[in-house]
Amino acid sequence: MIDVVSLIPDGIVRHLAVLVVVVPLMLSPICAAIPSWRVSWAVVPGGIGVSLLFAIALVQQSMSGEALVYALGGWAPPLGISFVIDRLNAPFILLISFIGFLATIFALPTIMKDIVEEKRSLFFAAYLMCVGGLLGMTVTGDAFNLFVFLEISSISTYVMVALGATRDRRALPAAFNYLIMGSIGATFYVIGVGFLYAATGTLNMADLARLLPEVMDSKTVHAGFAFIVVGLALKAAIFPLHQWLPNAYAYSPNFVTVFLSATATKAAFYALVRISFTVFSPELDFQHVIFTWVLAPLGAIAAIVCSFQAVFQTDIRRMLAYSSVAQVGYMVLGLSLVTAAGLSAALFHLINHALMKGALFMAVGGVALSLGSTKLADMAGVARRAPWTMTALGISALSLVGVPLTAGFLSKVALFQAALLKDWWWVVIVLAISSVLAVLYVGRILEAAFFKTPGPVQAKVTEAPLALLIPLWILAIANIYFGLDASFITGLTDGAASVAFSGGQP
Repeated sequence: MIDVVSLIPDGIVRHLAVLVVVVPLMLSPICAAIPSWRVSWAVVPGGIGVSLLFAIALVQQSMSGEALVYALGGWAPPLGISFVIDRLNAPFILLISFIGFLATIFALPTIMKDIVEEKRSLFFAAYLMCVGGLLGMTVTGDAFNLFVFLEISSISTYVMVALGATRDRRALPAAFNYLIMGSIGATFYVIGVGFLYAATGTLNMADLARLLPEVMDSKTVHAGFAFIVVGLALKAAIFPLHQWLPNAYAYSPNFVTVFLSATATKAAFYALVRISFTVFSPELDFQHVIFTWVLAPLGAIAAIVCSFQAVFQTDIRRMLAYSSVAQVGYMVLGLSLVTAAGLSAALFHLINHALMKGALFMAVGGVALSLGSTKLADMAGVARRAPWTMTALGISALSLVGVPLTAGFLSKVALFQAALLKDWWWVVIVLAISSVLAVLYVGRILEAAFFKTPGPVQAKVTEAPLALLIPLWILAIANIYFGLDASFITGLTDGAASVAFSGGQP
């Protein structure tokens, strides 16, 4: 691999931890102020491309195993806010910036259809702010600052979802519901942080990890952790706090659905891992109860119930939305094992899920450009009209099911193995049942697209434009490549798990 760090001037390398977040945030108001939406769009891939370059450099720096701490303004924590780069958050920084960059390429043809011209610059500004907020969530070493970035990403997401009302008026109530549920989640999180501050007098995660053992028997600390878990569970769409997600995915602009499905819930899941494993310790009795008797059953229920719901959906985007909740259930089960193997498998599946769902929603969006519908009944025979688009969808769908030689297969096997190592055989049964259900709803999509006879409605379907096919096939090929050789991803996830189980704080 090319040493990206050596290509960046030393003066910039010293500030990479903050620049990866600041670049998209600073470009956001510039995009909003640019009169021409085409010029505004041109700024977006450039800005996120720079963040992606910086993310790759940060991943390479984190490989040494030593955490990098950046004190904002030169104020050392706990007085100041610090950004921390380690092997736990490096995979998420890379994932968000990578998906964000691909999504900007995908954006141009879809935004022209979904967003009215006078609001496109505002849309791109909101998108840059969302990317910056998600990246900020991953790098911050301050519990309250995490809340700030969480809200930055959430508020910009509400705007992007609402702007889809041009295509579908149902986007407005979907955005409002997302706003209410997201605000409740954020409130729970910040109340939990307040409890921790009351018990320790600090908001810095490293200091919290150092001071909490002294007050761990306090009911205040227990309540704080419970509030934080509920708040982040809602943001991560963990069952049954997922009610905002199906409508948000189904009625948003196609571009928004692609980006949200691959990044938003993943960043919230990271925050849950960071708080649970590096600020607290899963070995504690009250945390053990939450993981074993609350999160694990909820993950199992989600994997089966939401897969079952997906089978009966008539709209492909809603079908894939319920599938996403089920897949989050897989990750929760891996997390609930409270083992290095379980956490690594959960993160492995998280990354693979971002790759497969990003591709699936891109393909559906590509067909919707010419078809004007995402109804399953309208997909009859579209593979004959758009073979490249639907072949990529087929590859990603098989990865979602877990067919051998795809990335989804390897991460499911990793989850199986982690569960068996802990003698949680029932997890294997749950995942097997969910996978069978995935065969059913994925089979409905493939049957309609590849085996049904197209009618007059499908005559207007054309191949997706090149700007959409390029990122789509990058993700589709990634699902195959990492199904053959996943050493790069497993190296990242194993490193993340090792940090989590060593406490993770510098």
